[in-house]
Amino acid sequence: MSPNLEETRHILVGQSPRTRQVLRLIEKLGKCRWPALLLGETGTGKEVVARGIHNISASGPFVTVDCSSMVGPLMESELFGHVKGAFTGAATTKFGLLEAANGGSAFFDEIGELPLDLQAKLLRVLQEKEFRPVGSVSTRHSDFRIIAATNRDLAKEVEKGTFRRDLYFRLNVINIRLSPLRERREDIPALINHFLSRVGGSYSVTAEALEVMLSYEWPGNVRELENCVQHMVAINSGPLLHVADLPSSLQNHLIQKKAQCLMAAVGGEPVATASATAYPAADVSAPEPATGLQPVASIVPLAVLERRAIMNALEYTRGDRAIAAHLLGIGRTTLYRKLKEYQLAS
Repeated sequence: MSPNLEETRHILVGQSPRTRQVLRLIEKLGKCRWPALLLGETGTGKEVVARGIHNISASGPFVTVDCSSMVGPLMESELFGHVKGAFTGAATTKFGLLEAANGGSAFFDEIGELPLDLQAKLLRVLQEKEFRPVGSVSTRHSDFRIIAATNRDLAKEVEKGTFRRDLYFRLNVINIRLSPLRERREDIPALINHFLSRVGGSYSVTAEALEVMLSYEWPGNVRELENCVQHMVAINSGPLLHVADLPSSLQNHLIQKKAQCLMAAVGGEPVATASATAYPAADVSAPEPATGLQPVASIVPLAVLERRAIMNALEYTRGDRAIAAHLLGIGRTTLYRKLKEYQLAS
């Protein structure tokens, strides 16, 4: 195994089947100069994979072209450079990113954001290995390996006419699809330990906090997980990081999860919430017994279930009756009446 692949393994953390497959593809692609297309949601580590592919051969520079950050007429100048006096403000000659990538790799991040006119010019560079800076009458040479990444479905963009078909086929020689974190949850503990090792100290996550993190969907993927770990370390001096240290997005997830457990305990059904940050409502009603059936020892009386649900809600909300009433799906007046009825008022 090459030293550069070993370095990539430390960055692309995890032992899930999909992660191991990606590492195998990185090693194979690093030994050739074919174009590569990286597909996946934001935060799945596309740039990490691109650098891993480049580092296997370790030849030439690695230049990142962030297509989503380049806007307006300066885009062409950023890519191809310009000569002095090419436009207002062009006081000196400037080398573009593509010329800087000569002999190495150019990583086009979010290439789906590239305008059609620049797509055509990029295609010519890939085919002819030459380009013309803005305002210049002479051509320049640049030979680089292109690695492109996108969170869009480029095949659909081609059908819509927002992405050139010829450029799509030029890029899509070999593609790697990076799975979102929610589809490879077995990698989460290793990733947490990796991020904790980077901040130093002897931090560790409690079993309760890890359980919450494993059940969360992680819409921001690995990047969101890294931010979560940094947040926990920032507000807790350690060494143990607890559920209370989790950021608000996971706290909201935990509240919804607890509310669903409360509803399940009393036979209720999940209730949709208007906002992700709102406290979910709970239905404490229990099914009425069918007429003519004899009492069964395993059936708990409705009053007992209701009293238990109220006690659980108050314990979870640390005595906050307004939130407890919301979780239970009843009004505060009703809760106060129930507290008095079950002699829970203090």
